[in-house]
Amino acid sequence: MLMAEIKEIKVSRSEYGISIHSHIRGLGLDEKGNPKPVADGLVGQLEARKAAGIVVEMIRQGKMTGKGILFVGPPGTGKTALAVAIARELGEDTPFVALSGGEIYSTEVKKTEILMRAVRKAMGVKIKEVRKVYEGVVRSIKIAYARHPFNPYVRVPREARITLATKHDELTLNVGEEVTAQLVQLRVRRGDHIWIDAETGVVHKVGRVRGVEKAKYYDVEPWRLEEEMPSGPVKREKEIVRVFTLNDLDVYAASQRLSLTGLFGIELEKEIDEEVRKSVNNQVRKWVEEGKAEIVPGVLFIDDAHLLDLEAFAFLTRVLESEFSPILILATNRGITKIRGTDIDSPHGIPLDLLDRLLLIPVRPYTRDEIRKIIEIRADEEGVELSDEALERLADIGAERSLRYAVQLLRPAAIVASRNGHSKVLVEDVNEVVRLFADTKTSVSLIKEYEDLFMK
Repeated sequence: MLMAEIKEIKVSRSEYGISIHSHIRGLGLDEKGNPKPVADGLVGQLEARKAAGIVVEMIRQGKMTGKGILFVGPPGTGKTALAVAIARELGEDTPFVALSGGEIYSTEVKKTEILMRAVRKAMGVKIKEVRKVYEGVVRSIKIAYARHPFNPYVRVPREARITLATKHDELTLNVGEEVTAQLVQLRVRRGDHIWIDAETGVVHKVGRVRGVEKAKYYDVEPWRLEEEMPSGPVKREKEIVRVFTLNDLDVYAASQRLSLTGLFGIELEKEIDEEVRKSVNNQVRKWVEEGKAEIVPGVLFIDDAHLLDLEAFAFLTRVLESEFSPILILATNRGITKIRGTDIDSPHGIPLDLLDRLLLIPVRPYTRDEIRKIIEIRADEEGVELSDEALERLADIGAERSLRYAVQLLRPAAIVASRNGHSKVLVEDVNEVVRLFADTKTSVSLIKEYEDLFMK
C-alpha cells in the first residue's frame, strides 16, 4: 500500500540563492483587496494586482474550475512577478512551477509528457499521519564506534545510548547503527530537541533548549533556541504533516513497479505509464476520503505561451477540465500573431477556444518613479548599497533602455565599486559597467555598424 510505503519518502527541496523574484511576499493588498502602491515587494501595476487579488479569492472559494489566467504585456512589466505573488498569496505550501513555452520541445520526451510532469509537480498532497515517536531534549549521548569492515584505519558509528527528557519524563534508548549514523550526521549533542520515529528510526532535529546541564551554548546558533523543555511523555503519538507533489508520488510508484533501486531511480527521460498515474490518483482520492490527506492546488506558470503549439494548447484545455488541476497562469508579450506551426492568426498566438477559458489581465510599462523604486528594492535584496546619484542614474537607464538591464547592472556595479575602493556604488561605477555591458539596443546598433565584418 502506497500510504505505508510513502512514509520513507524524503522530499528534498533545493536551496537557491537570491533569485530575481526572491523579494516578493504577496500581492501587497489591503484588507479590502485594494493594492498598496508599494507592498510585499511589488511596485505599481495597481489594476493588475487588484485583478490578481480577485483571482486569489476565486481560487479560495473554489470558483476557478475550468478557468485559467493570461497576463499580457510588454517585456519587463512584471508578469512573472505577479504569478509568483499569486502563489505566495495562496500560502507557503503552495507549489509553484515555472517553465517557458519553448522548454516543452524535446527529442527524447513527448511535449505532452513534459507538460504532464509540470502539471503534476504543481499539485501538492498534504499527508497527515499519527506516528509513535520518542521526543525530548538530549540529556546525554554516548556513541560507540567500530572499525570499518574494509578499512581498519577508519572508524564508523556502530551504536548509541541516548537519554531524552521532557518536563515530566526521562527515557534512555539504545539505538542501532542506522539511527546512530543519523545522530552523527545531524551532530546531535546535549541540549538538542529531537524526535525519533519509533517505526522507521528516522531522526529529526527540531532545535536547542537553553539551560540543559553540561550542554555547551554559543552566541550564534544555527538552530532555533527554545527557552523551555517540551512537556509530556518522551514516548508519544505525534501528528506528522508532509507535503509531496503528485509527480513525487508518480515517480515513486513507477520506480517500485520497475524494481529500480533508490526512491527516484527512474530515469527522467523515460515516460511514466498512464496506469501509474491513475493508480496514484485513486490512492490520493482514498486518502482524501479517509481524512488522511488534502489536495493543495499549486500554480503552473508558463511564460512565452505563444511558443506553444496546437497540441500543447489542446492538452492544457483538457487539464483545465480535469479533477487534479493546478492554477494555470500563462504569460505572453505578443499581440496578433500566428499560432505556432500553423498559418492561423490569433490574439497572443493562442487558439480562441482556450482564450475563452482564460481571464486576461493586462500589465503596462512602469513609470520612471516605479522603476526607481523597483531598483531600490532589488538593491536592498541583493545587499548592494547605492548612492542617491547612482540610484537616479540606474532609474534613468531603466526608463530609457529597460528595467531588466538596469537590474542586471546592480551586481557588476557592486563589484566595480569594490575594486575602486568605494563603500557604496557611485554614479561613476554605474557608468563604467554601462560601457562594459551592452543592452539590446546598443548591441543591435553595433551589429549594424559592423555589419560587413559579421559572418553571414
